[in-house]
Amino acid sequence: MKSTSKILLGVVTAAAAGAVIGMLFAPDKGHEIRSKVKRTANELADELLNAIRRGKNQYQEAKDDIRNKAYELKGKAQQKAEELADDAEEQYNTAKKKFQVG
Repeated sequence: MKSTSKILLGVVTAAAAGAVIGMLFAPDKGHEIRSKVKRTANELADELLNAIRRGKNQYQEAKDDIRNKAYELKGKAQQKAEELADDAEEQYNTAKKKFQVG
C-alpha cells in the first residue's frame, strides 16, 4: 500500500472513529445514535469512494499523458535518426567522390 493510500485510510478511519465516539457520548436515544452512526458511516464511505475515483481518474490521465509523450518522443527520435542517417550517407558520398581516382 502506498504512503498516500495509508494516509487517506488513516484519515478516514480517524474521522469515523471520532464520529462514532462523539455520537456514543451524545445524549440521544439508542436508535437515534445507531441511525447517526449508520448515516455517518455511509457518508464517510461515499467520501472514500469519491476520493478513490478521483485518484483513479488522475492516475489514468497521468498514464495517458505519459504514453502520449513517449509516442511523441519516439517519433522525434526516429525522425532525428533518419536525418542523421541521410546526412551521414550524403557525407559519405561526398567524401567518396573526392577520393575517387578517375
